[in-house]
Formats: sequence, C-alpha cells, structure tokens
Amino acid sequence: MPRTFTLSEHYPASVEQVYAVFADEHYWRARLAESGADVVALEEITVGPDGGVDVLTKQGIHRAKLPALAAQFHPGNLDLARHETWHPVRDGRARAQVVGKVVGAPAKLSGDAVLAPSSGGCELRLTATVQVDIPLVGGKIESFIGGQLAELMNTEQRFTLAWLRQGGAASTT
Repeated sequence: MPRTFTLSEHYPASVEQVYAVFADEHYWRARLAESGADVVALEEITVGPDGGVDVLTKQGIHRAKLPALAAQFHPGNLDLARHETWHPVRDGRARAQVVGKVVGAPAKLSGDAVLAPSSGGCELRLTATVQVDIPLVGGKIESFIGGQLAELMNTEQRFTLAWLRQGGAASTT
C-alpha cells in the first residue's frame, strides 16, 4: 500500500529568490555533485518561455552502500531518476510536480511541491507518495524510502541555503 509523506523546509529568502536558484543550471550541477551519490547526472534542465523549469536528474548509489533490505530486492547499483516540473511564480507561490523512480525496480514516487511565503522568507512543502510493489515487504521499503526522502530534502535544503548565502557558489565541504 503506498505511503504518503509531507515534508517542509524553510529558506530565509523570498519565493522569487529560491525559484531563481531552481532555474539555475550551475546550481543543479553543484547540488548533484554535493549530493553524496556515487554517480550523478543532470540529464536536462529547460527554462521555458513562461519561466517554467523542467529538471531531469539521475543519481546512483553503488550496491555495496545499499542497506541490506534494499540490496536483497534490487540487484546491482540503485539508480534514481527524478523529474521536477516547476511552474512560474504566481500570486507569490511556485508549484511543482515531482516524479521519481528507481530504475529497474518496482519503486516510484510522485508528489507536489509548493514554495510559499512564510515568516522570514519562504517554505518549501513537499507531499509525496511512495509506492513499492513487492509483496509482504513493500511497506517496509516505502517507510525506508520516506526516511531517506526526508534526509535527502534536508541535505538539499542545507546546500540551497549555502548557495543563497554565497550568491550562487556554494560548497558544503
């Protein structure tokens, strides 16, 4: 049975400032490089005429680093393909659809994100549903992925904060 998670992060910057970062190819390349994944690729970033942003990324983790539960059900390295579609800022908010899948495995994620004003800046709120179609243990893997999603979002938020503070040249190392 799919599991839904709601996560949020605060940024001490305006919606427009954070959205501009999300439209920056250099930001995405740097964020991926700092992600901790063994293999990373910015497959595509497109900023449309209306200012909308489409981002496709891939991140891979070597099998030796996978938790036992994941390694038991997934042969080889774990490759995650992610697609974010950000719509331009309207009425002070930016919205996105996020879709992810583990390549070659019955695991997928879909969700909606909203970047909205909040006290002292803005908040990114993500509601995501994780579905793993493996009988008996799918729920455990979904819970594990939810925890990893929260950790990943926290890591990405720290990177984005550093990027904003340093005017577009962050390194968390």
